Amino acid sequence: MRVDEAEITRREAGLRPGLSRAQMTMIGLGGAIGTGLFMGSGIAIGYAGPAVIISYAIAAFIAVCMVLSLSEMAVMHPAAGSFGAYAETYLTPWVGFLVRYTYWMAQIVAVGGEAVAAGVYMTYWFPGTPLWMWSTGFTVILTYVNSRSVHSFGSFEYWFAMIKVTAIVAFIILGASALLGIGQPAVGFHNLTGLPGGFMPNGLHGVWMGVIMGIFSFTGTELIAVTSGETPDPKKSIPAALRSMAVRLGLFYVLALTIVVSFVPWTETGAKLVEQSPFVKVFHHVGLQHAAGLMNFVVLSAALSGMNANIYLASRMLFSLGRGSFAPTVFGRLNKDGAPTPAIVASGLGIMAMAAISKLTPLAYNYLFGIATFGAIFTWIVIILSHLSFRRRHRPEELPVRMPFFPWMQLAGLALLIGILVTMGLDTDFWNISWIIGVPWLVLLSVSYVIWKRVRA
Repeated sequence: MRVDEAEITRREAGLRPGLSRAQMTMIGLGGAIGTGLFMGSGIAIGYAGPAVIISYAIAAFIAVCMVLSLSEMAVMHPAAGSFGAYAETYLTPWVGFLVRYTYWMAQIVAVGGEAVAAGVYMTYWFPGTPLWMWSTGFTVILTYVNSRSVHSFGSFEYWFAMIKVTAIVAFIILGASALLGIGQPAVGFHNLTGLPGGFMPNGLHGVWMGVIMGIFSFTGTELIAVTSGETPDPKKSIPAALRSMAVRLGLFYVLALTIVVSFVPWTETGAKLVEQSPFVKVFHHVGLQHAAGLMNFVVLSAALSGMNANIYLASRMLFSLGRGSFAPTVFGRLNKDGAPTPAIVASGLGIMAMAAISKLTPLAYNYLFGIATFGAIFTWIVIILSHLSFRRRHRPEELPVRMPFFPWMQLAGLALLIGILVTMGLDTDFWNISWIIGVPWLVLLSVSYVIWKRVRA
Protein backbone atom coordinates (compact mmCIF):
# COMPACT_ATOMS: atom_id res chain seq x y z
CA MET A 1 0.00 0.00 0.00
CA ARG A 2 1.39 3.37 -0.99
CA VAL A 3 1.55 6.27 1.44
CA ASP A 4 0.00 9.68 0.87
CA GLU A 5 2.57 12.17 -0.46
CA ALA A 6 1.73 14.95 1.98
CA GLU A 7 1.70 12.60 4.98
CA ILE A 8 5.42 11.87 4.75
CA THR A 9 6.24 15.58 4.50
CA ARG A 10 4.16 16.26 7.63
CA ARG A 11 5.68 13.24 9.38
CA GLU A 12 9.24 14.48 8.88
CA ALA A 13 8.58 18.10 9.83
CA GLY A 14 10.60 19.87 12.52
CA LEU A 15 14.01 20.20 10.88
CA ARG A 16 14.93 23.87 10.58
CA PRO A 17 15.45 25.51 7.17
CA GLY A 18 18.91 26.89 7.89
CA LEU A 19 20.79 26.11 4.66
CA SER A 20 21.41 28.66 1.92
CA ARG A 21 21.68 27.79 -1.79
CA ALA A 22 25.44 28.38 -1.73
CA GLN A 23 25.80 26.08 1.28
CA MET A 24 23.67 23.41 -0.42
CA THR A 25 25.85 23.46 -3.54
CA MET A 26 29.07 23.26 -1.57
CA ILE A 27 27.66 20.53 0.68
CA GLY A 28 26.81 18.52 -2.42
CA LEU A 29 30.29 19.01 -3.81
CA GLY A 30 31.75 18.15 -0.42
CA GLY A 31 29.84 14.89 -0.36
CA ALA A 32 30.88 13.89 -3.88
CA ILE A 33 34.48 15.18 -4.06
CA GLY A 34 36.28 12.98 -1.58
CA THR A 35 38.52 9.97 -1.64
CA GLY A 36 36.79 8.74 -4.80
CA LEU A 37 38.65 11.41 -6.77
CA PHE A 38 41.78 11.93 -4.69
CA MET A 39 42.51 8.36 -3.64
CA GLY A 40 40.11 5.88 -5.21
CA SER A 41 40.94 7.20 -8.69
CA GLY A 42 44.20 5.26 -8.44
CA ILE A 43 42.17 2.04 -8.56
CA ALA A 44 40.24 3.28 -11.60
CA ILE A 45 43.45 4.24 -13.42
CA GLY A 46 44.82 0.78 -12.71
CA TYR A 47 41.81 -0.74 -14.46
CA ALA A 48 41.36 1.57 -17.44
CA GLY A 49 44.70 3.34 -17.94
CA PRO A 50 44.33 6.74 -19.67
CA ALA A 51 40.84 5.66 -20.80
CA VAL A 52 39.77 6.31 -17.20
CA ILE A 53 38.62 9.63 -18.68
CA ILE A 54 35.90 7.73 -20.57
CA SER A 55 35.05 5.71 -17.45
CA TYR A 56 34.35 8.83 -15.44
CA ALA A 57 32.44 10.45 -18.30
CA ILE A 58 30.08 7.43 -18.35
CA ALA A 59 29.72 7.59 -14.57
CA ALA A 60 28.96 11.32 -14.82
CA PHE A 61 26.19 10.62 -17.35
CA ILE A 62 24.61 8.08 -14.98
CA ALA A 63 24.85 10.57 -12.11
CA VAL A 64 23.12 13.25 -14.20
CA CYS A 65 20.25 10.85 -15.02
CA MET A 66 19.80 10.12 -11.33
CA VAL A 67 20.17 13.72 -10.19
CA LEU A 68 17.63 15.11 -12.65
CA SER A 69 15.13 12.41 -11.68
CA LEU A 70 15.64 13.16 -8.01
CA SER A 71 15.33 16.91 -8.62
CA GLU A 72 11.78 16.58 -9.95
CA MET A 73 10.63 14.64 -6.91
CA ALA A 74 12.51 16.75 -4.32
CA VAL A 75 10.92 19.96 -5.57
CA MET A 76 7.43 18.46 -5.32
CA HIS A 77 8.01 16.78 -1.95
CA PRO A 78 10.87 18.23 0.14
CA ALA A 79 11.64 15.79 2.97
CA ALA A 80 14.66 14.60 4.95
CA GLY A 81 13.88 11.02 3.93
CA SER A 82 14.18 12.12 0.29
CA PHE A 83 14.46 9.11 -2.02
CA GLY A 84 13.48 6.77 0.83
CA ALA A 85 10.24 8.71 1.24
CA TYR A 86 9.70 8.78 -2.53
CA ALA A 87 10.21 5.00 -2.77
CA GLU A 88 7.69 4.54 0.04
CA THR A 89 5.23 6.81 -1.78
CA TYR A 90 5.64 5.80 -5.41
CA LEU A 91 6.77 2.18 -5.12
CA THR A 92 5.92 0.40 -1.85
CA PRO A 93 6.65 0.95 1.88
CA TRP A 94 8.80 -2.20 1.71
CA VAL A 95 11.09 -0.62 -0.90
CA GLY A 96 11.17 2.60 1.11
CA PHE A 97 12.22 0.56 4.15
CA LEU A 98 14.91 -1.26 2.14
CA VAL A 99 16.44 1.78 0.50
CA ARG A 100 16.58 3.89 3.68
CA TYR A 101 18.34 1.19 5.69
CA THR A 102 20.57 0.20 2.77
CA TYR A 103 21.59 3.79 2.16
CA TRP A 104 22.24 4.30 5.86
CA MET A 105 24.45 1.21 5.82
CA ALA A 106 26.22 2.36 2.64
CA GLN A 107 26.94 5.78 4.10
CA ILE A 108 28.22 4.33 7.36
CA VAL A 109 30.57 2.04 5.45
CA ALA A 110 31.56 4.81 3.02
CA VAL A 111 32.41 7.15 5.88
CA GLY A 112 34.42 4.31 7.38
CA GLY A 113 36.31 4.22 4.09
CA GLU A 114 36.85 7.99 4.25
CA ALA A 115 38.09 7.60 7.83
CA VAL A 116 40.59 4.94 6.72
CA ALA A 117 41.75 7.23 3.91
CA ALA A 118 42.15 10.14 6.34
CA GLY A 119 44.33 7.91 8.50
CA VAL A 120 46.46 7.02 5.47
CA TYR A 121 46.92 10.71 4.70
CA MET A 122 48.01 11.42 8.29
CA THR A 123 50.72 8.76 8.06
CA TYR A 124 52.29 10.92 5.34
CA TRP A 125 53.36 13.27 8.16
CA PHE A 126 53.36 10.75 11.03
CA PRO A 127 54.66 7.47 9.63
CA GLY A 128 54.21 4.49 11.89
CA THR A 129 51.20 5.83 13.77
CA PRO A 130 48.16 3.51 13.82
CA LEU A 131 45.39 4.24 11.33
CA TRP A 132 42.62 3.46 13.80
CA MET A 133 43.73 6.27 16.11
CA TRP A 134 43.27 8.91 13.42
CA SER A 135 40.07 7.33 12.10
CA THR A 136 38.42 7.26 15.52
CA GLY A 137 39.52 10.78 16.46
CA PHE A 138 38.19 12.33 13.26
CA THR A 139 34.88 10.48 13.60
CA VAL A 140 34.32 11.80 17.14
CA ILE A 141 35.04 15.40 16.10
CA LEU A 142 32.79 15.34 13.04
CA THR A 143 29.96 13.64 14.92
CA TYR A 144 30.04 16.58 17.33
CA VAL A 145 30.01 19.07 14.45
CA ASN A 146 26.90 17.42 13.04
CA SER A 147 25.11 17.62 16.39
CA ARG A 148 25.12 21.43 16.19
CA SER A 149 22.51 23.43 14.24
CA VAL A 150 22.22 22.70 10.52
CA HIS A 151 23.38 26.25 9.75
CA SER A 152 26.59 25.63 11.69
CA PHE A 153 27.05 22.35 9.87
CA GLY A 154 26.44 24.10 6.53
CA SER A 155 29.00 26.82 7.28
CA PHE A 156 31.59 24.27 8.40
CA GLU A 157 31.07 22.14 5.31
CA TYR A 158 31.03 25.17 3.01
CA TRP A 159 34.57 26.19 3.96
CA PHE A 160 35.80 22.61 4.21
CA ALA A 161 34.57 21.92 0.68
CA MET A 162 35.95 25.25 -0.53
CA ILE A 163 39.49 24.10 0.31
CA LYS A 164 39.33 21.14 -2.04
CA VAL A 165 37.38 22.90 -4.77
CA THR A 166 39.98 25.68 -4.81
CA ALA A 167 42.76 23.11 -4.86
CA ILE A 168 41.19 21.21 -7.76
CA VAL A 169 40.77 24.40 -9.79
CA ALA A 170 44.39 25.40 -9.09
CA PHE A 171 45.55 21.86 -9.92
CA ILE A 172 43.70 21.96 -13.24
CA ILE A 173 45.07 25.41 -14.17
CA LEU A 174 48.67 24.60 -13.22
CA GLY A 175 48.50 21.15 -14.77
CA ALA A 176 47.01 22.41 -18.02
CA SER A 177 49.66 25.13 -18.21
CA ALA A 178 52.44 22.58 -17.82
CA LEU A 179 50.91 20.19 -20.35
CA LEU A 180 50.44 22.94 -22.96
CA GLY A 181 53.80 24.61 -22.27
CA ILE A 182 52.48 27.95 -21.04
CA GLY A 183 55.49 29.70 -19.48
CA GLN A 184 57.53 26.49 -19.36
CA PRO A 185 58.53 23.52 -21.56
CA ALA A 186 55.46 21.53 -22.52
CA VAL A 187 55.00 18.17 -20.79
CA GLY A 188 52.76 17.08 -23.63
CA PHE A 189 50.30 14.23 -23.88
CA HIS A 190 52.63 11.33 -24.65
CA ASN A 191 51.46 9.36 -21.62
CA LEU A 192 47.89 9.36 -22.93
CA THR A 193 48.63 7.33 -26.04
CA GLY A 194 52.36 6.60 -26.21
CA LEU A 195 52.70 3.91 -23.57
CA PRO A 196 52.37 0.15 -24.27
CA GLY A 197 48.71 -0.59 -24.96
CA GLY A 198 47.96 2.95 -26.02
CA PHE A 199 45.02 4.97 -24.72
CA MET A 200 42.98 1.90 -23.76
CA PRO A 201 45.56 -0.65 -22.56
CA ASN A 202 43.04 -2.97 -20.91
CA GLY A 203 40.34 -2.65 -23.55
CA LEU A 204 36.66 -2.01 -23.02
CA HIS A 205 36.63 -4.32 -20.00
CA GLY A 206 39.11 -2.05 -18.22
CA VAL A 207 37.03 1.02 -19.09
CA TRP A 208 33.88 -0.65 -17.78
CA MET A 209 35.56 -1.65 -14.52
CA GLY A 210 36.72 1.96 -14.15
CA VAL A 211 33.07 3.05 -14.30
CA ILE A 212 32.47 1.26 -11.00
CA MET A 213 35.03 3.53 -9.32
CA GLY A 214 33.45 6.48 -11.09
CA ILE A 215 30.03 5.64 -9.63
CA PHE A 216 31.53 5.56 -6.16
CA SER A 217 33.20 8.90 -6.83
CA PHE A 218 29.88 10.53 -7.72
CA THR A 219 28.07 9.02 -4.76
CA GLY A 220 26.99 11.97 -2.65
CA THR A 221 25.38 13.96 -5.46
CA GLU A 222 22.04 12.85 -4.04
CA LEU A 223 22.85 14.70 -0.81
CA ILE A 224 21.22 17.95 -1.94
CA ALA A 225 17.82 16.25 -2.17
CA VAL A 226 18.19 15.17 1.47
CA THR A 227 18.72 18.82 2.44
CA SER A 228 15.36 19.73 0.86
CA GLY A 229 13.69 19.61 4.28
CA GLU A 230 16.21 22.13 5.66
CA THR A 231 16.28 24.82 2.98
CA PRO A 232 13.91 27.83 2.92
CA ASP A 233 12.90 27.68 -0.77
CA PRO A 234 13.39 24.15 -2.17
CA LYS A 235 11.50 24.84 -5.42
CA LYS A 236 14.21 27.30 -6.50
CA SER A 237 17.31 26.28 -4.60
CA ILE A 238 17.27 22.51 -5.20
CA PRO A 239 17.14 22.50 -9.04
CA ALA A 240 19.73 25.28 -9.27
CA ALA A 241 22.09 23.56 -6.83
CA LEU A 242 21.71 20.15 -8.48
CA ARG A 243 22.32 21.46 -12.00
CA SER A 244 25.38 23.52 -11.09
CA MET A 245 26.82 20.71 -8.98
CA ALA A 246 26.41 18.09 -11.72
CA VAL A 247 28.24 20.29 -14.25
CA ARG A 248 31.05 21.17 -11.85
CA LEU A 249 31.57 17.57 -10.80
CA GLY A 250 31.83 16.40 -14.40
CA LEU A 251 34.39 19.07 -15.23
CA PHE A 252 36.39 18.59 -12.04
CA TYR A 253 36.68 14.84 -12.37
CA VAL A 254 37.29 14.57 -16.10
CA LEU A 255 39.77 17.45 -16.32
CA ALA A 256 41.65 16.53 -13.15
CA LEU A 257 42.04 12.89 -14.19
CA THR A 258 43.14 13.93 -17.68
CA ILE A 259 45.98 15.90 -16.08
CA VAL A 260 46.91 13.03 -13.74
CA VAL A 261 47.23 10.42 -16.51
CA SER A 262 49.00 12.91 -18.79
CA PHE A 263 51.60 13.87 -16.20
CA VAL A 264 52.43 10.48 -14.74
CA PRO A 265 52.48 7.16 -16.64
CA TRP A 266 49.32 5.28 -15.73
CA THR A 267 51.45 2.26 -14.81
CA GLU A 268 52.88 4.31 -11.93
CA THR A 269 49.64 6.03 -10.89
CA GLY A 270 47.22 3.11 -11.02
CA ALA A 271 47.14 0.67 -8.15
CA LYS A 272 44.85 -2.04 -6.85
CA LEU A 273 46.13 -1.49 -3.29
CA VAL A 274 45.59 2.13 -2.30
CA GLU A 275 48.61 3.47 -0.43
CA GLN A 276 48.95 7.02 -1.71
CA SER A 277 46.81 9.43 -3.70
CA PRO A 278 47.74 9.71 -7.41
CA PHE A 279 47.46 13.49 -6.96
CA VAL A 280 50.26 13.42 -4.40
CA LYS A 281 52.24 11.23 -6.81
CA VAL A 282 51.98 13.93 -9.47
CA PHE A 283 53.71 16.46 -7.22
CA HIS A 284 56.32 13.94 -6.17
CA HIS A 285 56.93 13.22 -9.85
CA VAL A 286 57.77 16.86 -10.65
CA GLY A 287 59.94 17.15 -7.52
CA LEU A 288 57.76 19.61 -5.57
CA GLN A 289 58.00 18.01 -2.15
CA HIS A 290 56.40 20.91 -0.27
CA ALA A 291 53.62 21.09 -2.82
CA ALA A 292 53.06 17.38 -2.28
CA GLY A 293 52.68 18.03 1.43
CA LEU A 294 50.21 20.80 0.68
CA MET A 295 48.26 18.49 -1.62
CA ASN A 296 48.22 15.87 1.11
CA PHE A 297 46.58 18.48 3.35
CA VAL A 298 44.01 19.11 0.62
CA VAL A 299 43.15 15.44 0.18
CA LEU A 300 42.93 15.10 3.97
CA SER A 301 40.45 18.00 3.92
CA ALA A 302 38.57 16.21 1.14
CA ALA A 303 38.27 13.04 3.18
CA LEU A 304 37.12 14.94 6.28
CA SER A 305 34.65 16.97 4.24
CA GLY A 306 33.27 13.78 2.71
CA MET A 307 32.99 12.26 6.19
CA ASN A 308 31.18 15.32 7.49
CA ALA A 309 28.67 15.38 4.62
CA ASN A 310 28.04 11.65 4.78
CA ILE A 311 27.45 11.69 8.53
CA TYR A 312 24.76 14.27 7.77
CA LEU A 313 23.25 11.95 5.15
CA ALA A 314 23.30 8.88 7.37
CA SER A 315 21.73 10.71 10.31
CA ARG A 316 18.89 12.10 8.16
CA MET A 317 18.10 8.63 6.83
CA LEU A 318 17.97 7.26 10.37
CA PHE A 319 15.86 10.26 11.42
CA SER A 320 13.43 9.49 8.58
CA LEU A 321 13.25 5.84 9.67
CA GLY A 322 12.53 6.91 13.24
CA ARG A 323 9.77 9.30 12.18
CA GLY A 324 8.20 6.55 10.08
CA SER A 325 8.39 4.09 13.02
CA PHE A 326 10.64 1.85 10.89
CA ALA A 327 13.31 2.30 13.59
CA PRO A 328 13.09 3.18 17.30
CA THR A 329 11.24 6.49 17.52
CA VAL A 330 14.06 8.00 19.58
CA PHE A 331 15.95 8.48 16.31
CA GLY A 332 13.22 10.88 15.20
CA ARG A 333 13.86 13.27 18.09
CA LEU A 334 15.47 16.68 17.60
CA ASN A 335 17.61 18.72 19.98
CA LYS A 336 17.06 22.42 20.74
CA ASP A 337 19.01 23.36 17.61
CA GLY A 338 16.79 21.21 15.39
CA ALA A 339 19.39 18.48 14.83
CA PRO A 340 18.54 14.74 15.23
CA THR A 341 21.13 14.05 17.93
CA PRO A 342 20.23 10.38 18.63
CA ALA A 343 20.43 9.54 14.92
CA ILE A 344 23.76 11.39 14.62
CA VAL A 345 25.31 9.61 17.63
CA ALA A 346 24.13 6.19 16.44
CA SER A 347 25.58 6.86 13.00
CA GLY A 348 28.87 7.98 14.56
CA LEU A 349 29.14 4.74 16.52
CA GLY A 350 28.52 2.75 13.36
CA ILE A 351 31.26 4.66 11.58
CA MET A 352 33.74 3.88 14.34
CA ALA A 353 32.94 0.19 13.97
CA MET A 354 33.57 0.36 10.21
CA ALA A 355 36.79 2.33 10.64
CA ALA A 356 38.03 -0.28 13.14
CA ILE A 357 38.07 -2.81 10.31
CA SER A 358 41.15 -0.97 9.04
CA LYS A 359 43.10 -2.86 11.72
CA LEU A 360 42.18 -6.22 10.21
CA THR A 361 43.47 -5.95 6.62
CA PRO A 362 45.63 -3.61 4.50
CA LEU A 363 42.84 -3.78 1.87
CA ALA A 364 40.36 -2.22 4.32
CA TYR A 365 39.60 0.78 2.13
CA ASN A 366 38.96 -1.43 -0.89
CA TYR A 367 36.62 -3.77 0.98
CA LEU A 368 34.69 -0.94 2.61
CA PHE A 369 34.39 0.70 -0.79
CA GLY A 370 33.01 -2.44 -2.44
CA ILE A 371 30.29 -2.89 0.16
CA ALA A 372 29.32 0.79 0.02
CA THR A 373 29.11 0.72 -3.77
CA PHE A 374 26.45 -2.00 -3.73
CA GLY A 375 24.29 0.17 -1.50
CA ALA A 376 24.92 3.26 -3.63
CA ILE A 377 24.00 1.54 -6.89
CA PHE A 378 20.91 -0.06 -5.32
CA THR A 379 19.86 3.40 -4.10
CA TRP A 380 20.35 5.01 -7.52
CA ILE A 381 18.31 2.22 -9.17
CA VAL A 382 15.48 2.78 -6.69
CA ILE A 383 15.60 6.55 -7.32
CA ILE A 384 15.13 6.09 -11.06
CA LEU A 385 12.39 3.47 -10.59
CA SER A 386 10.62 5.80 -8.14
CA HIS A 387 10.80 8.61 -10.67
CA LEU A 388 9.31 6.48 -13.44
CA SER A 389 6.37 5.72 -11.12
CA PHE A 390 6.24 9.37 -10.03
CA ARG A 391 5.76 10.45 -13.64
CA ARG A 392 2.85 8.05 -14.07
CA ARG A 393 1.04 9.83 -11.22
CA HIS A 394 1.87 13.41 -12.21
CA ARG A 395 1.20 15.12 -15.52
CA PRO A 396 4.24 16.99 -16.92
CA GLU A 397 2.45 20.34 -16.75
CA GLU A 398 2.07 19.89 -12.96
CA LEU A 399 5.83 19.78 -12.38
CA PRO A 400 7.78 22.93 -11.45
CA VAL A 401 10.93 21.25 -12.81
CA ARG A 402 11.08 18.75 -15.68
CA MET A 403 14.10 16.75 -16.83
CA PRO A 404 14.78 16.47 -20.57
CA PHE A 405 14.50 13.35 -22.75
CA PHE A 406 12.11 11.54 -20.42
CA PRO A 407 12.02 8.53 -20.19
CA TRP A 408 15.01 7.68 -22.39
CA MET A 409 17.65 9.12 -20.07
CA GLN A 410 16.20 7.23 -17.11
CA LEU A 411 16.07 3.98 -19.03
CA ALA A 412 19.67 4.40 -20.24
CA GLY A 413 20.88 5.20 -16.73
CA LEU A 414 18.92 2.28 -15.30
CA ALA A 415 20.38 -0.16 -17.85
CA LEU A 416 23.94 1.01 -17.11
CA LEU A 417 23.44 0.71 -13.35
CA ILE A 418 22.04 -2.82 -13.65
CA GLY A 419 24.97 -3.74 -15.91
CA ILE A 420 27.44 -2.45 -13.34
CA LEU A 421 25.73 -4.36 -10.54
CA VAL A 422 25.85 -7.60 -12.55
CA THR A 423 29.52 -7.01 -13.40
CA MET A 424 30.37 -6.59 -9.73
CA GLY A 425 28.64 -9.87 -8.90
CA LEU A 426 30.56 -11.77 -11.60
CA ASP A 427 33.99 -10.35 -10.68
CA THR A 428 35.70 -12.97 -8.53
CA ASP A 429 38.88 -10.93 -7.93
CA PHE A 430 37.33 -8.41 -5.58
CA TRP A 431 34.00 -6.79 -6.45
CA ASN A 432 31.83 -9.81 -5.65
CA ILE A 433 32.42 -8.93 -1.97
CA SER A 434 29.72 -6.31 -2.48
CA TRP A 435 27.22 -9.02 -3.45
CA ILE A 436 28.42 -11.38 -0.72
CA ILE A 437 27.58 -8.67 1.83
CA GLY A 438 24.87 -6.73 0.00
CA VAL A 439 22.46 -9.50 -1.01
CA PRO A 440 22.23 -11.11 2.46
CA TRP A 441 21.74 -7.59 3.83
CA LEU A 442 18.69 -7.07 1.60
CA VAL A 443 17.31 -10.47 2.59
CA LEU A 444 17.80 -9.68 6.29
CA LEU A 445 16.07 -6.31 5.84
CA SER A 446 13.15 -7.93 4.03
CA VAL A 447 12.66 -10.46 6.83
CA SER A 448 12.90 -7.62 9.36
CA TYR A 449 10.24 -5.69 7.44
CA VAL A 450 7.84 -8.66 7.50
CA ILE A 451 8.37 -9.04 11.26
CA TRP A 452 7.91 -5.29 11.77
CA LYS A 453 4.60 -5.33 9.87
CA ARG A 454 3.28 -8.23 11.91
CA VAL A 455 4.27 -6.58 15.20
CA ARG A 456 2.61 -3.34 14.09
CA ALA A 457 -0.54 -5.22 13.07
